[in-house]
Amino acid sequence: MPNVKIYLDHSLPEQVRLDIQATLAALGNVLCARLQVEMTACQFAIMPVYAMAGLPSVNVELAILPKPERTRKRLEDLAEEIQRLVGEAAGTHVAVRMVLLDPTTYIALK
Repeated sequence: MPNVKIYLDHSLPEQVRLDIQATLAALGNVLCARLQVEMTACQFAIMPVYAMAGLPSVNVELAILPKPERTRKRLEDLAEEIQRLVGEAAGTHVAVRMVLLDPTTYIALK
């Protein structure tokens, strides 16, 4: 259940949002392959924000449930792949943050 939020600074050109939006299918394919989930398990959101000067203007946050095969190394590699993919679309540096959710307290109604 990868939950992906992409925050874009409001000052970026509209084309950046469109280019990132166009990469969502590829991003979904990467997530599904690396995390071994179906696309229907994914949730994507692109949100405009007001970023502070000097900080990355594109931030990706990924929330996932832990599994034994999702080792720190595999997740770091995934974060780097996400950073590269979204960064190419954005044309700028992208920060990636990932959090593992507590499966005992996580609730999802779909």
